[in-house]
Amino acid sequence: MWVWISFIAVVIVFLALDLGVFHKNDHVIKSKEAGIWTAIWVTVALSFSGVIYWLFSDGLVENPTELTPNNAVLKYITGYLIELSLSIDNVFVIAVIFSSFKIPALYQHRVLFWGILGAIVFRGLMILFGVALINKFEWIVYVFGVFLLITAFRMLKSDEHASDPKKSWLFKQLKKIMPITTERHGHDFFIRRMGVTAATPLFVALIVIELTDVLFALDSIPAILAITADPFIVFSSNILAILGLRSMYFLISRMLEKFRYINYSLVVILAFVGLKMLFSHQIELPEWVSLTVITVSLISGIVASLLISDKNEEEPSE
Repeated sequence: MWVWISFIAVVIVFLALDLGVFHKNDHVIKSKEAGIWTAIWVTVALSFSGVIYWLFSDGLVENPTELTPNNAVLKYITGYLIELSLSIDNVFVIAVIFSSFKIPALYQHRVLFWGILGAIVFRGLMILFGVALINKFEWIVYVFGVFLLITAFRMLKSDEHASDPKKSWLFKQLKKIMPITTERHGHDFFIRRMGVTAATPLFVALIVIELTDVLFALDSIPAILAITADPFIVFSSNILAILGLRSMYFLISRMLEKFRYINYSLVVILAFVGLKMLFSHQIELPEWVSLTVITVSLISGIVASLLISDKNEEEPSE
């Protein structure tokens, strides 16, 4: 239990330093700053694999699946890469939400900070629930496998043009619950006018991002559970990937059009993990196979995006 408490305490310290020290004053996050922070978060996450090895080698954490230290490290890194890769799709949706609600770049980091904080809580609950399901009902892996295959197919066939969040069912229901204003007052989430407290566009964007992340978690958490059912590995890899999502957003949101083939990488990853779950009782793949498939898929999507020119860009304007 102390391992869980220590990990959560460190995460809280990271978040407190982030908002209270490094980003105390609102400012526009430039690509250079985002790149530095992305490198820092990735380094922290990969370095944590050493902690995983130590915990499992010394028996300091519960090991219900009887993992060796080396296997635990491989499963952690694989789970981290899965969550990190699936976060790319989340970045695109966040960019659309910010654009729809006209959130200035100056305040986007603040919205994402509180969004990430809520995501940690919700994902923690979903992970514990998912692990409990798999441990109690082995057949649930087949349900998760089919769900991931359906998600991969829908992602493959989905329209490239995202819908307007303001026209979504979620936004309409939110308007019924609380007063909403289009007026902004700095980075405040609420303003009070004529005795009425109304939510600003920042708060509305926060809620939409929060609930959207829950929907994305329905894909990413089963995908990680296909790699391992160890609760600490699933939780730590997921949370460390989420912590780096903010800086990654500011780094790649401005380059989304360049990485247009990344979507196919995500389809391959989800399809592979879904099939892995469906045949988990018949075929046992070594951990390095899963790690290789995920890494090659991501690299292939990036390389294809950089090397294959866009036909629309080549067409001369009339």
